[in-house]
Amino acid sequence: MSRFSWFDCSGLHAAKRIHARSFGIGLAMCAAVAIWPTERAGAADWPLRGSLPPQPNYVRWDGAQFGVEAGWGNFRNEFGNSTSPLVAFILRNTTAEAEFSPSNWTTLPSSTTNGPVFGGYIGYNMQWEQLVVGVDLGYKYANIATGANDSISRQFTTSSQFQESVSINARAQMKLVDYATLRGRAGYAWGQFLPYAFVGIAAGRFNYGTTVTVHHAGTPIPPAPGFPFDTTDTASTGKTNAIVGGVAAGLGIDYAVTPGMYLRAEWEYVAFAPVNGSRSNINTGKVGVGARF
Repeated sequence: MSRFSWFDCSGLHAAKRIHARSFGIGLAMCAAVAIWPTERAGAADWPLRGSLPPQPNYVRWDGAQFGVEAGWGNFRNEFGNSTSPLVAFILRNTTAEAEFSPSNWTTLPSSTTNGPVFGGYIGYNMQWEQLVVGVDLGYKYANIATGANDSISRQFTTSSQFQESVSINARAQMKLVDYATLRGRAGYAWGQFLPYAFVGIAAGRFNYGTTVTVHHAGTPIPPAPGFPFDTTDTASTGKTNAIVGGVAAGLGIDYAVTPGMYLRAEWEYVAFAPVNGSRSNINTGKVGVGARF
């Protein structure tokens, strides 16, 4: 006669040969064996007491920061009106200036040059979730100079019945020594990246010089009275360390290498107010490294 294990559920067909108590115990143990894996798996799905909540998938950028930068700048000057004060001074009290305004003629063209730019900055960021806003104070050393020289001539008849001619020869130079910026920034934290935009104000230090030579000649048209004349005059102006205001704007992106260090790539445009009749601006592409603490 075969013996049946209490763990063998098929033994239920031989219930007549097993004591009723043994039958009940075997059935309970079979049921326990059947449901045990399910209960264990279910317990594993419960969160552990004291486990950390999900962490955000972006880097914190708030706090003070500083960094250094190096790049390449494109410096542009519009010299068109830089000769006006000097020409107006030379031709003051003349019929030619009163009627034909040679001082307003565009004598010099625009000029562009390139050069290295170096600098640094300090700033502070505040962060709400992925929105990052901040302010920084920056300094850039440029020492980039550009210049132009040209001439223009015109002939005309004045109301005094003189046939006159005016020739203007001019040359000018403008150097951007350095400049500082105060900028407000806004960015969006995306993983380890922080793309941002900024606007602000700027102040630049310039050295400039302009020289103008004006040849003015005239002959009376008979029967107009008067005598022929022919004059040549030269005037110059210049200044060292002229401080000029401006505005700044641009785009950039930071990349967090470690929680306290990041790399930066940035494009910055600065437009300065007119100085000596010339308008200047500089476009700069820069890379740098910064620290946050």
